[in-house]
Amino acid sequence: MKYRPLGNTGIQVSEISFGTWAIGGSWGNVNDADSLKALHQAMEEGVNFFDTADVYGDGHSEELLAQATAGRESEIHIATKFCRSADIHDPATYSEERVRAFCEASLKRLKREAIDLYQIHCPPFEILKQGAVFEVLDKLQAEGKIRHYGVSVETVEEGLFCLEQPNVRALQVILNLFRQKPLEQLLPAAHAKGVGILARLPLASGLLTGKFKEQTTFESDDHRSFNENGEHFNVGETFAGLGFAKGLELSRELAWIAEGRESMTRASLRWLLDQEAVSCVIPGFKNTAQVMDNLQAANVPSFTAEEQAKLRAWYEQSVHAHIRGAY
Repeated sequence: MKYRPLGNTGIQVSEISFGTWAIGGSWGNVNDADSLKALHQAMEEGVNFFDTADVYGDGHSEELLAQATAGRESEIHIATKFCRSADIHDPATYSEERVRAFCEASLKRLKREAIDLYQIHCPPFEILKQGAVFEVLDKLQAEGKIRHYGVSVETVEEGLFCLEQPNVRALQVILNLFRQKPLEQLLPAAHAKGVGILARLPLASGLLTGKFKEQTTFESDDHRSFNENGEHFNVGETFAGLGFAKGLELSRELAWIAEGRESMTRASLRWLLDQEAVSCVIPGFKNTAQVMDNLQAANVPSFTAEEQAKLRAWYEQSVHAHIRGAY
């Protein structure tokens, strides 16, 4: 396993880390025993960083992480997120009283004394511009409840604004072969300021695995079934904002990336690892096989400059115009 600095936090994180949305809920059937086995396997392979949120299974993914990392709290770093268990548009959600309560609840579920990285979970831009929530996080950091804080953002504009906040140490952004816009301004700016980048949805809800077909269906409790058109949260969080049919069509145009790289999954993750400003990619998982498959991305060949240019031109010509929602 290779490790990269999480910005200037002083934390070194495994370049392939994992997100725990899938094992918490909203990704269809999941089994806790399989989830725990997968978490342990990931750690055995050198993974030392996991991303979660208080709304993933109403805190269930945080509880699973507590079980899996018990006794290893000093070596396994956890990032969690807050605000989406309440009304994200209400300024009161970001008051000291509410944020403190969110933080204490996550600490209790995680069974930790401090959260390594505490992130505002895709708040409205207007809330960020009001600025009060950053002052609250500064207080929690001074008290030792959180070690560092960051923001999970939906748009490049939000990310650039967050970079202007002096104590934001990490940004979590949707970044994958279908969502290349952050490469233009956001990633270079973050890298220059020493702010870490967590690349979320690296496989575009599974489209970039190359495993889906027209007949593929998703369970009713899977966000790929109930949020394809942004019915419940930002449309970009599901299939990168493309919708299933268009995403499937475009994914087939990318089949060539798997040549010499074993699979589309590994190639798609490798492309992200080739971006210097990325601290880590955080694919999801449900079982040990998926963990091991994702980890193999570190061992496949990097993309050449010519391939990178080809992928950039393809994104601009074939993908960009089809992505729905602000990003």
